[in-house]
Amino acid sequence: MASVIYNQFKKYSADGTIDLDGDTIWIALLMNTTTADTENDGIEFVADLTTLGETAGANYVRKALSSLAVNLDDANDRAEFDAADVLFSALGNGAADIQGALIYVDADNDGDPADDTLNYVIAFIDFAADQSPGGSDFTVSWDTQGILQLA
Repeated sequence: MASVIYNQFKKYSADGTIDLDGDTIWIALLMNTTTADTENDGIEFVADLTTLGETAGANYVRKALSSLAVNLDDANDRAEFDAADVLFSALGNGAADIQGALIYVDADNDGDPADDTLNYVIAFIDFAADQSPGGSDFTVSWDTQGILQLA
């Protein structure tokens, strides 16, 4: 289990295809059955992942990130991408525990977060421990230094 910043995202970030504070960026919660934490080469779209393993617990829907920001951190010689924490209200358990969050771009900007053949992957963020929300409110709280640190 590990977080992954996808190679294709690195290219698209560098060439301007993906605009971290201008595009519509979404979060999907993935269970510990996913391969998102082990795949990277050749992964461009969400649909390219061998096993997505998205949770299907009660009240779950993918969510758009809000308050997108890209900041310069001169002290650490990097840029940081951040967004507001994400609340999933009364989130039920899926078939397996939630391992982490997939961050992706709605590439065709049509507002359909589930069109995975057109959604560019950015990163898989592994949680410190697998989560089983059991119907409670579940908040994805980003690191104080942002979701991603780009050096």
